[in-house]
Amino acid sequence: MIDTTFDSLRPRLFAIAYRMLGVRADAEDVVQDAWLRWHGSDRAAILSPEAWLVTATTRLAIDTLRGRQSERASYIGLWLPEPVVEIDDRTPESSAEMASDVSMAFLWVLERLSPEERAAFLMRQVFDHDYADIAAMLGKTEAACRQMVHRAQERVRQQQPRFNVPRHTHHALLGRFMVSAKAGDRNAMKALMADDVQLVADGGGKIRSFMRILRGAGRVAGVFWSVEHQHPLQVDYRQARVNGEPGLLRYVAGKLESAQSFVIEDGRIAAVLVVRNPDKLARAPQTIF
Repeated sequence: MIDTTFDSLRPRLFAIAYRMLGVRADAEDVVQDAWLRWHGSDRAAILSPEAWLVTATTRLAIDTLRGRQSERASYIGLWLPEPVVEIDDRTPESSAEMASDVSMAFLWVLERLSPEERAAFLMRQVFDHDYADIAAMLGKTEAACRQMVHRAQERVRQQQPRFNVPRHTHHALLGRFMVSAKAGDRNAMKALMADDVQLVADGGGKIRSFMRILRGAGRVAGVFWSVEHQHPLQVDYRQARVNGEPGLLRYVAGKLESAQSFVIEDGRIAAVLVVRNPDKLARAPQTIF
């Protein structure tokens, strides 16, 4: 028998879990656990199925994130979320769970928050819950939740891009960058980057990658140049949506090598987030054709 109540809320529950955890498999596990608890519950005693399921999912995600903290601490190199990649705006792989998209840069910033701060911030700023609901979810006072959200807002504000970039501007800039990278044109790439551009790369210890943030237009352009230099005539780029924003997929010898997300500020690339860990790329298109 189909559970229409749970199925109708599944995209929202996944959206909460993914934003909390940054890993699709973990988010799916949390939603499955919420489903099991829902089916073991006394439905007659539940006044609001949505509130019950959102609370259960949030608490399960907090517990999962706490359990993952030791793994994150021992992770080799820099940790980035698993990207959600869409080739077209509307494709079979386009995920309903990403109805309100969340950028890789945003999830990267959220990593600075504690599990409960992350939950409180997301519930308030992304999912628009009032403080009474958040307090009930987290088992804390409204005053404590307000303080957590305030602290989280300050941390996020310090590191978020200052302006929203129109999608067509973002897309056009990446198109020019893609051509320059494919040509191995360092100067053209540098001209599209902010002087203090940052590159964050996640290889997970499985693919050679940088162990720290790389800074500076010359150095970052040099990284892209070196890939083309090491694999002449074998590097291709494909535009895609990465977590709802314009991004690039890079292929070497026809096989997926990385998913790349870009932060744009003042008409230039301010940051590049590159996921190379093959475990996190398993659901993206593996070949360019």
